[in-house]
Amino acid sequence: MPPQTNPLPLAAVLQHRRDRLAEIYPGPVVLESGRAVSRNFPANTYPFRANSHFLYFAGLPLANAAIHLAGGRLTLFMDDTSPEAALWHGPSPSRDAIAAEIGADAAYPYQDLEAKRAEAATLPRQAAANPEPSQSLIEALVTLRLHHDDYALDQIRQAAAVSVAAHKAGMAATQGATTEAQVRAAMEQVIIGQGMACAYNSIVTVHGEVLHNEQYHHGLAPGDLLLADVGAEAASGWASDITRTWPVSGQFTSAQRDIYDLVLAAHDACIAVARPGVEYRDLHLLACRTLAAGLVDLGVLKGDPDILVERDVHALFFPHGVGHLLGLDVHDMEDLGDVAGYATGRSRSDRFGLKFLRLDRPLAVNMVVTIEPGFYQVPGILGPARQSGQYDDAISWSRLEEFQGVRGIRIENDVEITPTGCTVLTDALPTHADAIEALVSGR
Repeated sequence: MPPQTNPLPLAAVLQHRRDRLAEIYPGPVVLESGRAVSRNFPANTYPFRANSHFLYFAGLPLANAAIHLAGGRLTLFMDDTSPEAALWHGPSPSRDAIAAEIGADAAYPYQDLEAKRAEAATLPRQAAANPEPSQSLIEALVTLRLHHDDYALDQIRQAAAVSVAAHKAGMAATQGATTEAQVRAAMEQVIIGQGMACAYNSIVTVHGEVLHNEQYHHGLAPGDLLLADVGAEAASGWASDITRTWPVSGQFTSAQRDIYDLVLAAHDACIAVARPGVEYRDLHLLACRTLAAGLVDLGVLKGDPDILVERDVHALFFPHGVGHLLGLDVHDMEDLGDVAGYATGRSRSDRFGLKFLRLDRPLAVNMVVTIEPGFYQVPGILGPARQSGQYDDAISWSRLEEFQGVRGIRIENDVEITPTGCTVLTDALPTHADAIEALVSGR
């Protein structure tokens, strides 16, 4: 795995972020890390993950902590570890040691936060549902976190490298596996072994038509396609997100290869034009038109691809957006609703082919986004569409039946926007069908 290459120590990075916040939001701010949640008794907790806005300025995944930000200064509020906790979990750094590591100007017990809380802005627990009390703070956080600094980009690259290794391990394990769970285990073993965690619940499934399938009990059969959407999260919280789809047998059928190559064409078309100033919505529509044109060439769709996209016919097979922001969360800042994903003055469309688009703003330098077109045959979408007869002039249902072995295909990479174009941070993992077959079959 790549070594740490951050050009600045953590404290200097965090100070720079605090200074930038002070430039655009001079008022005091309180951000809390959150508390571990118990399952059935206090000491048996779910894995703790600190709030990402807290992490952005505090840098460490501290539980039961808070920070006060004002004028570029950071005050840490947390309690030292109790003797009883040390008995069970071992010694921990002191509050003062942690404060020094993150460059805090002062540190106090957690109970002292109350005196600061009343005068400061904070984020509501459900900021996406109720942003009004902190709208200006939310907008400031989005302004900062949309464009990653060198430290963040380095952390994302490290997470991406581990994710690449995990996917290669999953492909290599497939032919010796009998269930999805065994492939998942091979992939997550790599992530855990590198001191990282999964950035989200892994999707490893032969039912790729279920977009967020989190079941792993299905058996693997030679004619199946296995869709794996698995990404690592660095200990610092920065995420990666990769999807690959491969044949369990090690070789695509001709029908599977036709659809796979079409999805790849949409993926490659988007990456080829991604650069500063390009509207992400236009990338999505480019993927839609590429898929529609390819399905016309295959005889599945009928008519002019542009008109098919205007009618949202393509969305019967590609219902989601082409990707999302990536950063301290795999769907970065979506806890704030659409404020991060949608530029000022824009709102979600009610069109079937656009309403699930997570990002609608121009690309800019140091943004990181995913590009992830797909093709899915979802019974709950295609069944009613066929029964309605609404699309009989646009879809050859008999030709579509020849592709019934293709339940779902998605190809996803993480893309950094650079001054002259973009860099695929996950390009060490091949996308071409021949290379995928070679990895799976061990050639």
